[in-house]
Amino acid sequence: MGIGRFAFTPVLPMMLEEGRLDLPRAGLLASANYAGYLVGALSAISLRLRPVTAIRTGLLVMAVSTLAMAFTAHFPAWVALRTLAGVASAWVLVFVSASVLERLARAGRAELGGTVYAGVGVGIIAAGGACLALMALRASSSAAWAWLGGASVALTLLLWKMLDAEPAAAAPLPASGAAALPRAELARLVLSYGAFGFAYIIPATFLPVMAKETIGSPELFGLAWPVFGAAAAASTLGAAPLARPLGYRGVWIGASLVMAFGVVSPLLIAGLPGILAAALCVGSTFVVITMAGLQEARRLAGSRARVLIAGMTAAFALGQIAGPLAASALVQWSGGFTPALLFAAALLAASAMALSIRP
Repeated sequence: MGIGRFAFTPVLPMMLEEGRLDLPRAGLLASANYAGYLVGALSAISLRLRPVTAIRTGLLVMAVSTLAMAFTAHFPAWVALRTLAGVASAWVLVFVSASVLERLARAGRAELGGTVYAGVGVGIIAAGGACLALMALRASSSAAWAWLGGASVALTLLLWKMLDAEPAAAAPLPASGAAALPRAELARLVLSYGAFGFAYIIPATFLPVMAKETIGSPELFGLAWPVFGAAAAASTLGAAPLARPLGYRGVWIGASLVMAFGVVSPLLIAGLPGILAAALCVGSTFVVITMAGLQEARRLAGSRARVLIAGMTAAFALGQIAGPLAASALVQWSGGFTPALLFAAALLAASAMALSIRP
């Protein structure tokens, strides 16, 4: 999922350099992926598939759509492929989160949830590292899509039989549900998760582009995305123990504030240090917020967590759609990323304040 969903970010500077995209169309292409993510999240609410079938389908569609990006130069085809990848990635996130977190809770090993989400960071490291190597070799963006898509296909085939394992029978979880939660609490969770989607996606989409504008050397600006992925992979493992004293809600609030600082770091710290600070702060919190938010949903909704998780994921997707479009428009209006970054940081701070109100 880390490759299939986030490969566009490290490939984007290569596509811009080759003249295959400009920044406004890059924003549209990113938003197409997030529109697909919204469709996938909404369809997951009522989808009547076994979790293993939905996960396998999602992984296969993500892998093939990533690989196919290498074999066309038509913008409408790119839009269709990135939309399909978005639908598939939402299915994977919702079904893996609902089924695996429930199984871990039944086994009394909820703290291992961080291991699940660390995989996204590992995929981001792989995509960023591959693009860094390919840039050093002066390879094309098509070659990058081919390598990343081929790796995704290989990983999907490797996982195919492993996903067949069925959970052992266990006592049912408490029969709580999203419908039993106060509406104000549902609104806090859904809107805060949507604000997170809007805020994180601006650096997650444009950080390598900002780095390229700030730093001339590809070997240096190309470091931004692997650093982002490494922080994402490590942070989930480190954040899980914090959930005991703070609760997943407390982890979510703290991570939102750290991310807000990371979003504005390029404005506060000049050059490569500011870019790396953004990569570390945003990278180390975006998967943590995903983990903490979805664990909080499972805690509150119990056996009906899939509905609440899908609703939060849909709000997240709406934020993701709006983020790149708003950033592209603000860049065209102002000539830089400053207004977009300030607005994103303000949204994160507001969501942290809203979450601090306990139900």
